[in-house]
Amino acid sequence: MQNEAGGEIADSLGVLLRRATRIQLYKTLTADVDEALDELTYPVLSAVARIGPRSAADLASEVGLDRSGVTRHASRLEQAGLLCREPDPFDRRATLLVLTEPGARVVDELRRRLAAHITASLTTWPPGEAQTFARGLRRFVTEGPFT
Repeated sequence: MQNEAGGEIADSLGVLLRRATRIQLYKTLTADVDEALDELTYPVLSAVARIGPRSAADLASEVGLDRSGVTRHASRLEQAGLLCREPDPFDRRATLLVLTEPGARVVDELRRRLAAHITASLTTWPPGEAQTFARGLRRFVTEGPFT
């Protein structure tokens, strides 16, 4: 029974982690938010919000891009006022990508949109099942193979 559950979870995670799945979700979330924000720039903005100021090189592995891709997307977000660059206090040659106040507001809005999108998809679930799933998923993420 445990092996079956493990395989079922692995298959479901495969669908969730597919690049095409993520891109479609990001397109939905970023629609009509800001011209600079789309399925390509969203992961950069979201990562800076989640982990804090980072260099483009450090952020690259977090978002699955190379440094030049992060830099290109960050430049669009910077021009829109959602990110800014600040000197790295530990390396005078480097700069950090930092979330601005407007960027933080956009991230808050996108997180609300994501929560609403997920909530809407759970409306047909039996009472209590979504909460049980949420608790199980949190436990899986904090105790499972990703730790």
